[in-house]
Amino acid sequence: MKNQTKNCWKNRVITSTILAMSSALMLATSATAATLRVKIENLAPQGGTFLTPLWVGFHNGNFDTYDRNAPLNPNFPGTESVVEDGATAEITTQFANFGAGDVQATILGNNGIPGPIDPGETATFDFDYEAVRNSGRFFSYISMVIPSNDFFIANGNPLAHPIFDEAGKFIGTDFLVLGSQVLDGGTEVNDELPQNTAFFGQQTPNTGVDENGVVRLASEFGGFLPAGSGGILDDPRFANANFLTPGYQVARITVERVPEPVASVGLLAFAGLLWLGRGWHRQVKTKSLMKTGEL
Repeated sequence: MKNQTKNCWKNRVITSTILAMSSALMLATSATAATLRVKIENLAPQGGTFLTPLWVGFHNGNFDTYDRNAPLNPNFPGTESVVEDGATAEITTQFANFGAGDVQATILGNNGIPGPIDPGETATFDFDYEAVRNSGRFFSYISMVIPSNDFFIANGNPLAHPIFDEAGKFIGTDFLVLGSQVLDGGTEVNDELPQNTAFFGQQTPNTGVDENGVVRLASEFGGFLPAGSGGILDDPRFANANFLTPGYQVARITVERVPEPVASVGLLAFAGLLWLGRGWHRQVKTKSLMKTGEL
């Protein structure tokens, strides 16, 4: 009886130790710095619109990518390069030099054709949470809709997507971009000629016909050329690319806080401790049974 009581006490001690250690591990891992993840999902159907790599930046609310009914040049350096060719080098430089924030990235797609974000694809990029919080509480994005001459998606209002409230609490953002919200850059004529149209046959950047127009909704002039005109919609690869179809969803963009991968180490350690505890318990029980002649 004395041995059974002693073994029972040892079982309780080891169980308490395991629980205490696992709790400490979980507390330690939950206290580590979090990651901030930006996720873009191309919601277009197969045969629909692609998106060029998504540029994103975190800022103090003063970095603007465009204004409706205003020309891109010279007011918004770097934006024309995105909306005509999907290139983000110029806007990356502009953001770095502007002084409104210092955390930015270009998010690439990896499925199908590397680089562009294909219909049905999800692409993500992880940022250091504290770095983002120190950079600014507002989120901006821009991506070219392809194939096209200069269609794009972006937030024209730099204050549209706060990811921290005024007290510094993370609130994140999660929103849809509809086909009715696709914009025309006004920098290039929408002729949809393969040699002038990105992702449709254009071989070199900045080769379209200058339009010298202003940014406006693509829906204001009907979007792509109608089927039967020899344009994008007549190509079988883009048979479902008419983003002005009712209910057409171009993308979903999410900014969320996620735990560091190290949290999973805590869970594995917890499982390991439980396994060791059970093994120890079996050893104690076996020895006890051998002593009493029950085994």
